[in-house]
Amino acid sequence: MDGEILFLCHRIPFPPDRGDKIRSFHLFRALSKLGPVHVGTFADDDRDESFAPTMADWTASQCVARRNPSRAVAGLRGLALHQPMLVALYEHADLHEYVRTVLATRPITAVVGYSVQMAHFVPDLPPHVRFMMDFVDFDSAKYAAYGAEQGGPMGWVHRREGRMLFEFERNVARRADVSTFVSEAEASLFAEQSGLRTGIDWFDNGVDHDYFDPAGDYPWVATGDGPLIVFTGQMDYRPNIEAVESFARTSLPAIRAVHPQARFAIVGRAPTPQVMALADVPGVMVTGAVPDVRGWIAAADVVVAPLRIARGIQNKVLEAMAMARPVVASAEAAEGIDARHHDHLLIADTVAGEAELVLSLLADRAAAAGLGLRARARVIERYDWGATLSRLPDLLCAKGRAAA
Repeated sequence: MDGEILFLCHRIPFPPDRGDKIRSFHLFRALSKLGPVHVGTFADDDRDESFAPTMADWTASQCVARRNPSRAVAGLRGLALHQPMLVALYEHADLHEYVRTVLATRPITAVVGYSVQMAHFVPDLPPHVRFMMDFVDFDSAKYAAYGAEQGGPMGWVHRREGRMLFEFERNVARRADVSTFVSEAEASLFAEQSGLRTGIDWFDNGVDHDYFDPAGDYPWVATGDGPLIVFTGQMDYRPNIEAVESFARTSLPAIRAVHPQARFAIVGRAPTPQVMALADVPGVMVTGAVPDVRGWIAAADVVVAPLRIARGIQNKVLEAMAMARPVVASAEAAEGIDARHHDHLLIADTVAGEAELVLSLLADRAAAAGLGLRARARVIERYDWGATLSRLPDLLCAKGRAAA
């Protein structure tokens, strides 16, 4: 394409070491093949900021702003400004100024926003500049679900966030030339609920199946003698916290009644005190951040994804499938993935069913190995990043804003 691209992302898209960074990293790389890319993004901490010099080698220019407001401060700001809290959390004068400067001084022909909270940095654009908004997930639906299951002050907070964020999402989609989501199901749900008839599209997440290769040589993981069940994810993320707590306290005891030495490893950075407390449950290990998650996946007898609230496509499931591990996922975690129950993974409709399916895999190791091999074949066939992003040039140049 002619011209340059402005890419706005809520977290520095490098390296691809957590779920939201994986998609943004591969999107950023694909955009860089279309033209020079200017990146406006946030760093959560010193570790994030340390990656900025490396990313600078890939960018035409960049602004990496430090995100400081707490949720309490963002909540008060959101109330005062009548904003969704998610938008108020990502407010920064330097980033607004960077966007204004880039648009005024560079031959920008496309602006790409990644995750809805970055849309408020996008001003009204001239007709020759295309606006693509990659919502990824239908975030307001997640907050609405939280609000529906909670009472008290937090229930009110989540219901408010669900309502306000939905209106924000809808208005952003009206402004955008094309709005994309992580799956066809997610795009269809947003189109149905928003009433927008055009400009709504999707592209899948992918997985680097050469990186997540079961034949790789990974560091040995000291796991003990019994069966190893693994969950991977960012452990300060509420759906992950709820998933591991449910599995550790409900499913694992049923599994250990048959396999007393079975262990459940919770693998991922930033475990909250609630997650750390699970280490007191018999059989549970909480690793925190690890140098290479592939070692734990490779060592797993079963990988589980017992999420109760999940949006879009779960990278943790694709990565385990790519590593040829047998996966037991909740119906919610499997919903966005083009894979079949019993052919590529096992899907549990109930909490009790999770333990039964894990036990079935531990009882028949040959069947478990076969499931893992078919899972990897499916990932290679269906979820290669080159294939999932092949439509990006067309999506980026899509014409016609959404109509209600």
